[in-house]
Amino acid sequence: MLVAVRALTYSTLFIGFLLVFLPRQFLAMTGIVQPATLGAAQIAGMVVGAVGAALALWCIGTFVAMGKGTPAPFDPPQKLVIAGPYRFVRNPMYIGAAIALAGAALFYGSWWLLAYAAAFIAVTHLFVIVYEEPTLDATFGADYSSYRERVRRWLPGRG
Repeated sequence: MLVAVRALTYSTLFIGFLLVFLPRQFLAMTGIVQPATLGAAQIAGMVVGAVGAALALWCIGTFVAMGKGTPAPFDPPQKLVIAGPYRFVRNPMYIGAAIALAGAALFYGSWWLLAYAAAFIAVTHLFVIVYEEPTLDATFGADYSSYRERVRRWLPGRG
């Protein structure tokens, strides 16, 4: 139960800062406001955003249930998580976040938010390469190496 509370707290802070606060700042800086009416782009944006959020939440739940830890680098899972969405790609939580950001960009019709989503992906990719993968390799050794050979980093398919 405590791990679930920690995961919820850390995830809320992460989501709140990177996926709500910063995008809102971009919108405010560019003068973009919520559309007065809901058109096809806004509905599509809500659907895309919801898919991304659902994927990220599925990842968080899998971390708690299978890994006995949280998504936070300072409170990581105690077991290697290779179930749920992690069967298909090694970084589905980041993919879910990027999809949610793309949905927001679509909803607002904002190239700035789309650029922010692209920057998020680039920074996340560097974080994965420089910190996460070496840490997972050091922590889980052969199990992680085997997983990395079977599952690709960003796109579904064989590693």
